[in-house]
Amino acid sequence: MTRTLVLGGGGVAGIAWEAGIITGLRRAGIELGEADLVVGTSAGSVVGTLVATEVDLESSVGAQAETEAATGFAVDAEAVMAAFGVLHDPSLEPQEARRRVGEMALAVKDTGARIETIGSRLPVKEWPERRLLITAVDAGTGEFVVWERGSGVPLVSAVASSCAVPCVFPPVEIGGRRYMDGGVRSVTNADLAAGSSAVVLLEPLAHVSPRTRLEAELAELGDATIAHVVPDEASIAVFGDNVLDPALWRPAFKAGLAQAPVVAESVARAWKD
Repeated sequence: MTRTLVLGGGGVAGIAWEAGIITGLRRAGIELGEADLVVGTSAGSVVGTLVATEVDLESSVGAQAETEAATGFAVDAEAVMAAFGVLHDPSLEPQEARRRVGEMALAVKDTGARIETIGSRLPVKEWPERRLLITAVDAGTGEFVVWERGSGVPLVSAVASSCAVPCVFPPVEIGGRRYMDGGVRSVTNADLAAGSSAVVLLEPLAHVSPRTRLEAELAELGDATIAHVVPDEASIAVFGDNVLDPALWRPAFKAGLAQAPVVAESVARAWKD
């Protein structure tokens, strides 16, 4: 049996909510950290790294809450909406759409500060032995890439590239190329779990993401047993309109923690059978 944990994107809210779900499930006797493969996209790349490197999630969220909660964060909503409007334009081939979004993303200057921020979220900065896949997109070509231990890319850089939301954070330079948020190809990239016997998918932005892409990804999983966990109404209310707001670290974690017992049975069926 091959078990895969897929962690979707969702900003600060997504990181904290996923950490709360995983922590709550652990308390219920379901250890998602035992996954044979961890797939992380954007926020999920942070949580996936923490899980794969066996970092205590509650302590990590608490540390971020202490250092980031008072900073505040403003997002140019119009620019972000314009970028994702291009991604969802049915007249464009997907890679071409990503390339055009990359042009928009490259207008944000890279000062290197984002690497430092992501590094502060990762107590362990070396690739783990457990297989970990982190997604990103080449901002110049729109090509989808998947980083892992054998890619020769520093772990912090890989995670930072996956967290580089276009028109919010600058694409991250790796090997002379610049890379942006893997969520521009998919907020889940669940198809990377193909070949697994069991898949647990945590999707923080399910309530605002188109279903067509996810349905195609899940079809790629064949006969795998799948547990798909999405935020409940209480969690969605906590997230609000800005999932990047640093004030969400503790509330979103608590929302995930509270939801975990409700989803424990369905997750256990997939994970333990």
